[in-house]
Amino acid sequence: MAKVLMKGNEAIGEAAIRAGCKNYFAYPITPQSEVAEYLAKRMPEVDGVFLQGESEVAVGYMIFGASACGERVMTTSSSPGVSLMGEAISYISAAQCPAVFVNIMRGGPGLGGILPSQGDYFQATKGGGHGDYHLLVLAPDGVQEAVEMTMKAFGLAEKYRGPVMILGDGLIGQMMEPVEFPDDLMTEPSNKDDWATSGMDTRKSDKRNLVRSLFLDPKELNDNNLALKAKYEQMKKEEVLYEGYNTDTDYKVLIVSYGTMSRVCKTSIDMMKQDGIEVGLLRPKSLFPFPEDAVFKASTKESCQSVISIEMSMGQMVEDVERCVKGQRKVDFYGECGGDIPTPEKIIEIIKGLL
Repeated sequence: MAKVLMKGNEAIGEAAIRAGCKNYFAYPITPQSEVAEYLAKRMPEVDGVFLQGESEVAVGYMIFGASACGERVMTTSSSPGVSLMGEAISYISAAQCPAVFVNIMRGGPGLGGILPSQGDYFQATKGGGHGDYHLLVLAPDGVQEAVEMTMKAFGLAEKYRGPVMILGDGLIGQMMEPVEFPDDLMTEPSNKDDWATSGMDTRKSDKRNLVRSLFLDPKELNDNNLALKAKYEQMKKEEVLYEGYNTDTDYKVLIVSYGTMSRVCKTSIDMMKQDGIEVGLLRPKSLFPFPEDAVFKASTKESCQSVISIEMSMGQMVEDVERCVKGQRKVDFYGECGGDIPTPEKIIEIIKGLL
């Protein structure tokens, strides 16, 4: 398949269409507004629907409505916009409806800035809304992986009947790279007749389907939460994704980094390798479920003396890294969060300081 040069945001929009998404609701917010601009044109070409909500709060419930009907539906937003969708995301999770959310992160807290950041790790992996729920969270490191993860997300959302989030940053949304749209990542829609509110006539059924998140009976609520927990445990067994880089060497330092920041770390590792300094990288591609066993194994390799989490934040993923290392190695942190991406030279300086 021939590759085409595309901006990240536009490629995400096209990937959703290729994955069978015909429903896109959104509200503009930089640095992801090009997704809406692109799909405003493309959706009518494929007999799809694009509707701009009056706010992100409204968009969240538009997503809930479409997902409750069993439709493939997606929205894209950025940090404070996702905050406003938090209540709806919690409802969608509780009601066990499939949906795809894309967060192209900007700086924060507050209004922050429109430059790249990774400050929404907590929001994505530790809830964001209320109650006992998780999102399945995928973190691409570039435009091609953003395409692939977006296409996979719809199948995963239907497999687990819950929201899946693609967590990128402003650079991934704005940069241009050559991409292809693999046909083998498209999945057939799962059978929704036993739960979706798509109409009894449509389903040729005499059974009413009720989608709800209100469980007044304590046992019912507990049972629903246990069902959700069982799905999250299944994700931990089946959906963990990660990449090891230069981990087949006797590295003395292990970097744990994700997304755009991991690409800078790879350049630093290559540069240090030329000077005879071996450093390994463990890149989580799924942030929930987190690659706990892989991080522990890589960090406790005999040659490894220390671990460092490098992020475009003030320190969020580092808490999961520390949890996984289990005190077997010292865990350090380095991060910047104003929108400037640390240079390879800066990372080398930090690593040499550890050594």
